[in-house]
Amino acid sequence: MKISNRFTTFILSIAVVALAGCASTPSKEGTGEYVDDAVVTTKVKSAIFNEPTLKSAEINVETFKGTVQLSGFVHSQSDINRAAEVARGVKGVTSVKNDMLVK
Repeated sequence: MKISNRFTTFILSIAVVALAGCASTPSKEGTGEYVDDAVVTTKVKSAIFNEPTLKSAEINVETFKGTVQLSGFVHSQSDINRAAEVARGVKGVTSVKNDMLVK
């Protein structure tokens, strides 16, 4: 009986440690957040690509905990504003950091 209890305790301890390893910190995403951010990034890229006024090949999109960062080069300030507007309209985006430049 004692061996069974020790084994159960050992297995539960490993499970707790494994789950804690998947938790997020302020500077690191958890596994679920990483997957969510990848989905948001894909949706934003798709929305920008489908916007006829934007040249999507020059706009880079990265997401961290729901915050989308746009970078790259566009032809005008109106393109910068439009890309940010399109990104804000995507479900799952909590904020947009706009680092795009006019070339």
